[in-house]
Amino acid sequence: MRIFSSLLASLTTLVAVPAFAQDANTIIGAPKQGGMGFQPAVTEVAHELQWLDGMILVIITAIVALVCALLLYSIVRFNRRANPTPSTFTHNSPLEVAWTLGPIVILVFIGAFSLPVLFKQMELPEADVTIKITGNQWYWSYEYPDEGFEFDSFLIGSGKVMNDEVEAELVAAGYTKDEFLLATDTAVVVPVGKNVIVQTTGSDVIHAWMVPAFGVQLSAVPGRLSQLWFNADTVGTYFGQCNALCGKDHAYMPITVKVVSQEEYDAWLLEAKAEYAGVPQTVKVASAD
Repeated sequence: MRIFSSLLASLTTLVAVPAFAQDANTIIGAPKQGGMGFQPAVTEVAHELQWLDGMILVIITAIVALVCALLLYSIVRFNRRANPTPSTFTHNSPLEVAWTLGPIVILVFIGAFSLPVLFKQMELPEADVTIKITGNQWYWSYEYPDEGFEFDSFLIGSGKVMNDEVEAELVAAGYTKDEFLLATDTAVVVPVGKNVIVQTTGSDVIHAWMVPAFGVQLSAVPGRLSQLWFNADTVGTYFGQCNALCGKDHAYMPITVKVVSQEEYDAWLLEAKAEYAGVPQTVKVASAD
């Protein structure tokens, strides 16, 4: 699995190289009309989760094909016309051992690949950036505790209906009407290639913070602080959604994350501290000498 993951990661890196030349407004992680597959994976965990899903799909397809073949064989071989005198035995020890050991072997095989991915999700690396996320009915609050500021993030278009006014709001925020119900008025901003620790909780009911392209989903439970992590390897904009039924406007609390270069992130931090924390930031001016 490690060899496969390394090759997959290398291939993804080669494919994603042009994306680094794009800016953070490039939409990468978003649902597609009529789409059948996953959003592009941009974290190591997401790559492994998608590979695991494909591997398990092959296994369950083989099981379904085997069961269907056995059913078809039984229908043809043991129908009343082909077998007018049915057998009367009630046990077949070798067969019973086989259909007991078979599933055990399959489950152990799946577990050998899935448990390492689960452990990787839960074992938090050293944080480069820490973000505390609070789920509210029906919006998200984000706090950067190491930087001393926080802000709320709402769906663009509070009326939930597309019109000229909402489209103008989307355009002003750097989106198009295709991002309606996906884009928020304020995005989470993180640096590319850095370990981001996300802490989630809820202020009222249970919510769930999910970004498919990152392979992350974590419940935001009132009175409890849960943690996850991700490390995005491609600059761009990614969308997510609350993934726990939390009330009448559950469908209208999207997530927007912008992955930017370290330089852009540092510049954004200065602006964010001034805007949300009210902390004046000093600007270095080159000497005229």
